[in-house]
Amino acid sequence: MTIDQILLFALFAAVFALLLWGRFRYDLVAFSALMLGVVLGLVPVKDAFSGFGHPATIVVALVLVVSAGLVRSGAVFLITRTLVDASRALMGGIGAVLSAFMNNVAALALLMPVDIQTARKAGRAAALTLMPLSFATILGGMVTLIGTPPNIIIASIRAEALGEPYRMFDFAPVGGAAALAGLIFVALIGWRLIPTRGGGAAEAAEALAEYIAELTVPEESPHIGKRLAELDAEAEKADVAILGLIRDGKRRYGRAANTILAAGDTLVIEATPEALDEFRAALSLDFSDKERQQALTAAGEGLDVIEVVVTDGARIAGRTAQGLGLSWRQNTVLMGISRQGTRITQHIRRTEVQPGDILLLLCPRDRGPDVTEWLGCLPLATRGLSVTANDKTWLAIGLFGAAVLAASVGLLYLPVALGLVVVTYVLTGILPIAELYDHIEWPVVVLLGSMIPLGAALEASGGTQLIAGGLVTLTEGWPAWAILTVLMVVTMTLSDVLNNTATTIVAAPVGIQMANALGVSPDPFLMAVAVAASAAFLTPIGHKNNTLILGPGGYHFGDYWRMGLPLEILIVAVTIPAILLFWPM
Repeated sequence: MTIDQILLFALFAAVFALLLWGRFRYDLVAFSALMLGVVLGLVPVKDAFSGFGHPATIVVALVLVVSAGLVRSGAVFLITRTLVDASRALMGGIGAVLSAFMNNVAALALLMPVDIQTARKAGRAAALTLMPLSFATILGGMVTLIGTPPNIIIASIRAEALGEPYRMFDFAPVGGAAALAGLIFVALIGWRLIPTRGGGAAEAAEALAEYIAELTVPEESPHIGKRLAELDAEAEKADVAILGLIRDGKRRYGRAANTILAAGDTLVIEATPEALDEFRAALSLDFSDKERQQALTAAGEGLDVIEVVVTDGARIAGRTAQGLGLSWRQNTVLMGISRQGTRITQHIRRTEVQPGDILLLLCPRDRGPDVTEWLGCLPLATRGLSVTANDKTWLAIGLFGAAVLAASVGLLYLPVALGLVVVTYVLTGILPIAELYDHIEWPVVVLLGSMIPLGAALEASGGTQLIAGGLVTLTEGWPAWAILTVLMVVTMTLSDVLNNTATTIVAAPVGIQMANALGVSPDPFLMAVAVAASAAFLTPIGHKNNTLILGPGGYHFGDYWRMGLPLEILIVAVTIPAILLFWPM
């Protein structure tokens, strides 16, 4: 073993130890290791920052932005509202399909609130469905190139080693078999292994503030001529309560359900901010009257939805939004008021605001702090609320579908195709340019950009060849399926305790070196690494999706292996034959 190899192994061991310890954030650990590698001469100075321009890093960042555009356009609302019911199998299936075509973390972040609401309506613990949903989105990401970062990294490593990357659906035969088997197990057996406790998201959801808000029926609305009661089904899907409507300045309760809707009618509803936006987008309703124009004017720069608490000395306390001139002074719309124990009987903008009220405000992008200060209110913790651009739903879907198709048939290089989607999303107003960089998970970018040069240095020094040689020696004389199984188990074990991105960067070159030592095609080994690196089901730290559900589901660290261990064994059992069938040695 050379000095460089010893230093690199020591550096990687330190990185893995620090990642396991969790005292420092993973991006800081990786970047510090990169800087130390450069100082020690292990990474050439000219290659120090090559990872930040690497195709894998670029694609991961672009996928996150495109995912945000699909959410912002209402494309995902369209899918979930059409298909979601109380079935955990159907919810998991939707999560798997979505995560195949968008970042699987974004898919879970989108569906988790829907799942919580569904669990609450069905009267079951959210813990019974959140872990299956998380696992389903991880499984779905295995099917396509862009579903999960490990697949993107594997494709880039193959391009460097063999001169050609994997295409969009090259992962589908193996990843699809593993995902299908995993989904069936999770839906039929796995969820029964989850321990349930009190607390978690179902109860937490009850604590969210519900607002009394108003939405107007526009001139071209397809709901004109319907009875108000006919909107109840959509309201129930969004978890919205329709309290009545306003016509000619008068509120109608009681028999309002039988009222025939007309253009300009204002619906009075009670809902959380997320449910309010979902209901508005689903029915193509407007913000009320003049406020709608203010909102559309502000939309050119992007919109923020903020929540503020009215204090005793607030400028708006004892006054109305209309009397204060909130819309024309601050280009801000009062969307709703949350006032416990009191029924609001006037137009929202003509309702006298009282100390203790919580206001839901729509304001120009990045003006939230200024508006809050001007009102003299206190901000609530941000929840990432946004306004869905539901008039651009099909445009967003069409652009993304065209990019996937172009990349799949080889017309465009995938990073270029995704880059064009991002540019078009911005130019068409699907995604405000002010929000563009907010959706990129920069710690992941730094992790990737830092680990790629270190992985390349380990390979250049012969370190990966050394590891591969050790595994080949260990498995000498074994059949092909046994060798692949060892590689999968080692990779899976690392991925359960480390970031799956870091695991892929180390394991993929080892797989190639093992194939070279055996004189066979590297593709089976790369496919084994791709599936194994994503299949992190034993702990809440192996994959971000497992971490996301830890608190909302009320889980403990040791809860994951109960369903995760048999699932990982199943995935190995299904993946090995699939690899030997579709990617023979």
